[in-house]
Amino acid sequence: MTIQSSMMKRYFGTDGIRGSVGTPPITPEFMLKLGWAAGKVFSKYGRGRILIGKDTRVSGYMFESALEAGLASAGVDVLLLGPMPTPAIAYLTRTFKAQAGIVISASHNPYYDNGVKFFSSKGEKLDDLLEVEIEEELNKSISMVGSREIGKVSRVADAAGRYIEFCKSCFPTSYSLTGFKIVVDCAHGATYHIAPNVFKELGAEVIEMGTRPDGFNINENLGSTSPSELVNEVIRSKADFGIAFDGDGDRMIMVDDYGEVVDGDELLLIIALSRKLAGQMVGGVVGTQMSNLGLEEVLLASGIPFIRAPVGDRHVLAELLLNQWELGGESSGHILCLDLTSTGDGIVSALQVIRGMLLGEKPLHQLKKAMIKYPQHTVNVGCKERFVPENYPKISAAVRETERQLNGKGRVLLRPSGTESVLRIMVEGKSHLEVEKLASDLAEVVEESVG
Repeated sequence: MTIQSSMMKRYFGTDGIRGSVGTPPITPEFMLKLGWAAGKVFSKYGRGRILIGKDTRVSGYMFESALEAGLASAGVDVLLLGPMPTPAIAYLTRTFKAQAGIVISASHNPYYDNGVKFFSSKGEKLDDLLEVEIEEELNKSISMVGSREIGKVSRVADAAGRYIEFCKSCFPTSYSLTGFKIVVDCAHGATYHIAPNVFKELGAEVIEMGTRPDGFNINENLGSTSPSELVNEVIRSKADFGIAFDGDGDRMIMVDDYGEVVDGDELLLIIALSRKLAGQMVGGVVGTQMSNLGLEEVLLASGIPFIRAPVGDRHVLAELLLNQWELGGESSGHILCLDLTSTGDGIVSALQVIRGMLLGEKPLHQLKKAMIKYPQHTVNVGCKERFVPENYPKISAAVRETERQLNGKGRVLLRPSGTESVLRIMVEGKSHLEVEKLASDLAEVVEESVG
């Protein structure tokens, strides 16, 4: 049985601060103060500079200006990157030796949502202590530095080119994509001017989708969470495969030449097995509580250790660093290759999968057959208060009964969402019908207790 509780901060969730534009805290006033508060915290470690990048949402420009003003008022210099993928901001934060990087994005959410997340000087998500420090400053009144100490603001004109070259450097120079026809779906998001160029410059014929952002169409029926149009285009154009990114480019899924979706667990396995084949597998693989049992079984049978972290890339990263391993990821397609970069990167991850195809001399459809996925079914139950498992013995008993019925051939997971007021109930087993019924029955018990 796996039941997770959540540690709540006032503003920061599992992946920064996120919500509906115009609804607190996603307002210009809050972003101004957030910039100031972050500037105050990072100024404690000496005067430096902070990078700001964003995805293609119309509200990004408004929040960019507010954060910029807040940071400058705290005496911090600011470098503006414009629309850039989240992993690009992590990379550029490292290469510019900045104190921090700020991303304005709501990832795979619709345009009317937005949010902010921070990277440390190492290009990693901020630890909890720094987030708490920023929240403490948010409780204070803004006190501007003197006129001589106001931060300066400038734009980085060649940010896209720098990042494109970095992505290409993560692909072996001995390999080429010449002869491949690839459909690249950018979801009208932050990779629209990056990803197609990376694959073209490596030699591929690229069919572009979702590369005309207008501020409102980000993730609209496209991208990693809506792959049906990509499936249709791969089949129609007889492409070798397709790649779909989410709005901020830190995750991706792929579609093989049969039009079948290849999810994050399958992609993670392909990368791991190709590294083992090349003698480059360092340690094991970190997944999450949502990672499919099929992934775990194949990895262990291949002699590759596997451990699970709580859901969220920051938890995967923490386990990788603790074990000194390099490879981890989530079912959503958020994959970390720490030997190449410090955070999840959709373009870099796709290149590692393609490397596996070239190394094994097999198409994507054949590589994904290495894993047989267990059916999973998830039900969401409204839960407005913090979920403390110990307070609900009836739920614990129902979970134990569900596990008894699975008879050692499945899993049960109860997990509070980091972005919504819901408790996610997931049951995994050998039969689709069985897991759907068990998840539904368990959800009824949970709803009676916490709904």
